[in-house]
Amino acid sequence: MPQATPFLTFQPGRGQSAAEAMDTYLGLFDDGRVLTDQRYGAEGPGAEGTVILAEFVIAGQHFRCSDSFIKHEWDITPAVSVMVDCDSVNEQQRLFDALAQGGRIYMPLDDYGFGPFGWVEDRFGVSWQLAAPAGESAAPEPSV
Repeated sequence: MPQATPFLTFQPGRGQSAAEAMDTYLGLFDDGRVLTDQRYGAEGPGAEGTVILAEFVIAGQHFRCSDSFIKHEWDITPAVSVMVDCDSVNEQQRLFDALAQGGRIYMPLDDYGFGPFGWVEDRFGVSWQLAAPAGESAAPEPSV
């Protein structure tokens, strides 16, 4: 049976790094782990040490990523985002604050009628939607 896996393409020429993004995400989720991590050597074609292909798991979801040695006209878009169903507003706040560092906030943490929610783009350009259980009080505005 086919398996679908989100694939994140980072562009080092734009200040993005698959390795840094992966390390950041692994540090935010208790179940985070690397499954594979292939890097370019001195022979290239990508810069030495950049990611050819890596696979990691966070929040039970497999992701693949790479650093593109080709300069693309496009970039990562918030039209596709990672949706995280947090166990509590405290967890939601922690993730929101960490992911917002150096990024941008699309929707601050608040209760939008369907429960506590926030939408942020991290410093690598990846968009995250964070939901907490309905009925919990929305967390206060982050201090980023």
